[in-house]
Amino acid sequence: MVFEGTLSGRMARTTIAEGFHILPGMGNCLAAETDAGMVVVDGGPVGVAPKMIAHLRTVTDSAVHAICYSHGHNSYNAGMAAWLDHAAERGDPPPRLVAHSNLVARYARYRETQGLQARMAAVQFPGRNGVPIAVLDDVFLHVDPTETFDDYLLLVDGNRPVEVHWAPSETDDAIALWFPADRLLYGGPATPADSIPNVGTPLRTQRFTIRWADTLERLAAFGAETLVTEFGPVVTGAEAVRERLTMTAEALRWLRAEVVERMNRGMDEAEVLADLDYPPELFDHPWMAPTYGCPDYIARDLYREENGWWDRNPTTLHPAPPDQAAAAVLGALGDPAAVVARARELAGSGRAQLALHVIDLVALADGDDPVVAEARTLKAELCRTRADEVEPFVSKSCYRSSARLLDEGNTSWQDLP
Repeated sequence: MVFEGTLSGRMARTTIAEGFHILPGMGNCLAAETDAGMVVVDGGPVGVAPKMIAHLRTVTDSAVHAICYSHGHNSYNAGMAAWLDHAAERGDPPPRLVAHSNLVARYARYRETQGLQARMAAVQFPGRNGVPIAVLDDVFLHVDPTETFDDYLLLVDGNRPVEVHWAPSETDDAIALWFPADRLLYGGPATPADSIPNVGTPLRTQRFTIRWADTLERLAAFGAETLVTEFGPVVTGAEAVRERLTMTAEALRWLRAEVVERMNRGMDEAEVLADLDYPPELFDHPWMAPTYGCPDYIARDLYREENGWWDRNPTTLHPAPPDQAAAAVLGALGDPAAVVARARELAGSGRAQLALHVIDLVALADGDDPVVAEARTLKAELCRTRADEVEPFVSKSCYRSSARLLDEGNTSWQDLP
């Protein structure tokens, strides 16, 4: 099944403190014992929810009082029906399904763009042999919460109070859970695994860098002694938690200032990226590795926040249809085979990215001309090379998905299987 294992949190099936357990769901799905019953973060994907329930029953027989939606991304709570059925089978009241109020609008948008969401996920999480869109479409179920809040909710009172806080970050509906009696913070999407925040990833909407920094600083003010991240290891010690939260926020604010300074000088997006150097004192930390997010992504998202869609090239203002433009470029080339040869020369000298720029002069053309087919084959090879050269997971996936599309003789994402 899609998502099986690949997106589990690192702490799955462990007890991280007395009364705190991590279930094997998408990310570190926290289950906390409280006076009111179990409080669970995320119900998990369709095929994974039963395994989460099975593990929960190895550590406690308590009823599930509430399930909190960490955020509204697809599949994190698609398996909620299994939890409701489980409660009914036990004779327990149905759990409260709690989410931030913005999640309802997100689910409505996802239902409207179901095909797009499945296509983007197929590209971003291709697996070894590709994931058919129809499979993803089937697992993107959206079970609406039964109650929502705006800024703050005291979910459970008693010996172990549970506070739910709005924590806009990866999404505008993300939440964090604070257990003040235990000094334990579940940071959720605001605190990903060992990666810089995934602002500006290639296939996602804007995530607003300073809003994320504000959230991190607000969470740091709790003074937590234990931090449960979304996917990575648990962070222990008040100083370690504070450093992780505040230094990440500082790096995000640095990026904002540097990108704005360059935009004010008239730089376009490509010029900004080429001019930036990331100071090691802010970015060379284990939790800031460019494994999922990366500084370049964030810089591009910051540029998008303040600019329109135009890339400053007048050619792109009112473009011709892609097939006509590609045919015109191909017709203008005296010898398309020489372009392919030059791209191969660049690739052979270790300059795969430059080779991609060159090969597009031919590879984007329509039709089945042999030189065009050769160009597409070379472009697929270059994409695989770039996938091995770059660090961010999402970039690797986009290159590999692009290569797979070209291998099948296609150039449009309409042709995804």
